[in-house]
Order: sequence, then C-alpha cells, then structure tokens
Amino acid sequence: MKKVFLITALFFAVQASAQEETISLTLRQAIEIAQKHSPEAEAARHTYRSAYWSYRFYKANYLPSVTLTSSPSFNKQISKVTQPDGTNLFIKQNQLAVDLDLKINQNVWFTGGSLFVRSNVQRMDELENDVTAYNTQPVVIGYEQSLFGYNSLKWDRRIEPVRFREARKAYNEALELVASQTSNYFFNLATAQTNLDIASSNYASADTLYRYAEGRYNIGTITENEMLQLEINKLTEETNMMNARIEVEDQMQMLRSFLGINREVELRVITEEEVPTFDIPLGDALKMAYENSPEPDTFERMKLQSRSNLASAKANAGLKADLYVQFGLSQTGDKFADSYRNPMNQQYASIGISLPILDWGRGKGRIRVAKSQVDLIDTQAEQGMRDFEQNVARMVRQFNLQSQYVEVAAKTDRTADRRYEVAKRLYILGKSTILDLNAAITEKDAARRSYISALKSYWSLYYGLRSMTGYDFEHNQKIEEILPEI
Repeated sequence: MKKVFLITALFFAVQASAQEETISLTLRQAIEIAQKHSPEAEAARHTYRSAYWSYRFYKANYLPSVTLTSSPSFNKQISKVTQPDGTNLFIKQNQLAVDLDLKINQNVWFTGGSLFVRSNVQRMDELENDVTAYNTQPVVIGYEQSLFGYNSLKWDRRIEPVRFREARKAYNEALELVASQTSNYFFNLATAQTNLDIASSNYASADTLYRYAEGRYNIGTITENEMLQLEINKLTEETNMMNARIEVEDQMQMLRSFLGINREVELRVITEEEVPTFDIPLGDALKMAYENSPEPDTFERMKLQSRSNLASAKANAGLKADLYVQFGLSQTGDKFADSYRNPMNQQYASIGISLPILDWGRGKGRIRVAKSQVDLIDTQAEQGMRDFEQNVARMVRQFNLQSQYVEVAAKTDRTADRRYEVAKRLYILGKSTILDLNAAITEKDAARRSYISALKSYWSLYYGLRSMTGYDFEHNQKIEEILPEI
C-alpha cells in the first residue's frame, strides 16, 4: 500500500507541475507510473476484469438457480369452445387467470441434463358466473436430458478454467510488457537527450575553438582552410543542436503520452550507469516460462476448443433424442385450502427422437471440417510451442551477453571521452591537426550513443524475459501477482 501511495503521489506531482519545470525520472519510476496509469495498463485491467466475470458466469452454471415466475392474464372475448360431444360453440368468456411458479434448477455437468424441483399454484376466476377455481402442484420433481447431444457443461468444465488461468497470466505478462515498452520510450528520450547534450557540448567546444583560432589566424599561425573548417564545424554543431532539440520534444511527448501524463511538463530521464550482472540458466528460464507464461495455456485452450467443436459436429450430425420426465402431486378445488387436500399423483414422460435420413452430406462435411481443424490446431500448437522455446532460449543467450556489452560500451565511452580531451589539448597547443580533432569528436559521440544503445538493449531484454517467464531472476523469486480490483 505504501508503494502504491508513493507511485500515485509521484504521478500527480508530475501532473500538477508547470510546463517550465523539469521532472527527473529514473527508469524504475517511469515503469511504476506506466504500470499504474498508462492506457496500455488500463486496457490490460479491463481485459482481465472481462475474463473474470466470464469465469464467474461459467461457475454460476454449476450452481442451483431459483426462479419465481408469474404470467397473469385477463380474457374478455367471444371464443370458439369445443363441447363434450365434439361440437363447437361460440361462447362469451370473461376470465381472470393468475399463476405463480417457484422452480429450483440444478444442472448436472457429467450428463449435460437438468434436475428441477418446482411448486405451482393457479387461480381461475370466471367473472360472468362469479366462479373461482384453484389448481396447485405442491411438489414436482423432474429431469430433462439430451441423450446423444453435445454436452456443453462438460466441455466448459475443461476449457473455462484454462481460459481464466490464461487470463491471469496474460495480465501479469501485460504489466511486464508495459515495463518493456516503457524502457524503449525511456531510452528513446535518453538517446535524444544524449544527442542534445553531445550537440550542445560540441557546439560550445567548436565555438571556443573557433574564437581561439581567430586569434591564431590573425597572426598567421594557421591557414585559411583550417579556419574555414573550424567555422564549418561550429555551424554543423549548431544545426545538430537544433535538430536534437526537436527530437527531444518529439520523444518527450511520446513518453508523456505512454505514461498517461496529460499536462505539458518537461521530462528529463536519468540513466543508471551500472546494470545488474547475473546469468540466467536456460533450463530455469524454460521451466519458469512454462509455469508462468500464458502461451502454453493459450495453445492448450485452442486444442480443447477444437475438440469441443468436433464433439458438437458429431452430436448434431447423428441421432438426437431429448428425454423429459416429471413426477409430482396435483389437486384442484374451489377454495385455495381445498386445492392442497388429498393431492393426486401425476407423472409425465416424453422422449423426442430426430434422425437425419437425407442431408446431402452436410453433417459428414461438418465433421470432416472439425477434424481438419483439430489437426490444424495441433500442428499450430506444436509449432507455436517450439517457437516459444526458441524465443526464450534466444533472449536468454542475448541477455547473458548483454551485460558484457554494456560494460565494454561504458569503458569505450570513458576512453573515447579522455581521447577527445587529449586531442583537444594537443590541437590548442598546435601539436595535432583539425583532422585528428574531428576524428576524436566523432569517436566520442559514437561511443556515447553506443553506450546508451547497449543500456536500452539490456533493459529491453531484461523486462522481455520477465514478461515471458513471470520470474525475477535478479532476486530469484516469482514476480508478485497483483491483480486489479474487481
């Protein structure tokens, strides 16, 4: 709760800041804001809530339901009524009918049938003759069943838990993917800010060298060609600085939008100079990926659904029979109490049979299509799991090398910076040429950009692996499951 409060406080502090104020963000702070307030995180929460209520709907199908129904009617008209001797007469009717039915129903998942208990009372008033009659059914027990039909309850019992488990894992994966996307936007802005810092520094240095060279040119110690080259360097860095400012504004706007920050505040990202150094065993990564990634559940669900469709096609193509039986008590009377005295037994049973004789191969065709879909889904699932394993293995290999790349890039950056300072001093002392200085500047800028790029790749792989495995290998623990409020 304390962590959530701090994240929310940081978010609203950013929202309330004035445009001219600069807000500094580390990568972890940006990720915390994104996972709490970004549109992508909100979409993930809505998707999970939808899956949750679908699962609750599925569970409710296996619980008893209680229904109270009533359909009162009033009939005042002349109707054709069949008499006891078989003749028909037109008789004026003036009737008021009221009924009340209470039914308790329980689905039986392993048969696909439905068991029910009901109680019913009806009252009929003949308004013309001032006659009242009651008909009651105190207790009726019944069962209805499709004998050879498709049992959706049985298949849902196999599919829906897998679907909900997939949704839970998908939500946690989505939050880690938000972290991975945040790191990309974060380092895109870091790259733009680095380019602006480089261009500003280079411009200041080029301006200083140009002013210094003017004095040397006036006394004839450097050539006009070298003087013009220094002026070109200054103008080039000025152009680079303007372009870098535009790129910073673009990347800043993209990061603000992704984080869900609606105000025009200025963001400055702070990159960490060091990254965690640890190796991930491939076997452990694959094990965690199978346990925590939604992809294995996705393929399992697809296979179950294809077999469910095949079972439905087979059931609809052959013999169909519907069984209905009920047993209970019933009585009538002129008074309500009389309708409950000495009730009589009542039994009712029916069976409906349907057998297609000639359907021109439609049923057989549906079965063939469903079988083909089963084979197709099995092939896709097998290939998908192979690709899944290969993706995990590829990312593990890349991540285990990336920390070394970051270390080498950091050393290169520091070395190139020192070389530039040396080259700059040598040029001021007149002991090197402008070509050597330009080469040192180019190497310095390239090394800095390579270092930022190495950091971006590291964190992208880091959070990508977290999303695929649902595991924090840095601290050797499963990523905490924080589901949204329902």
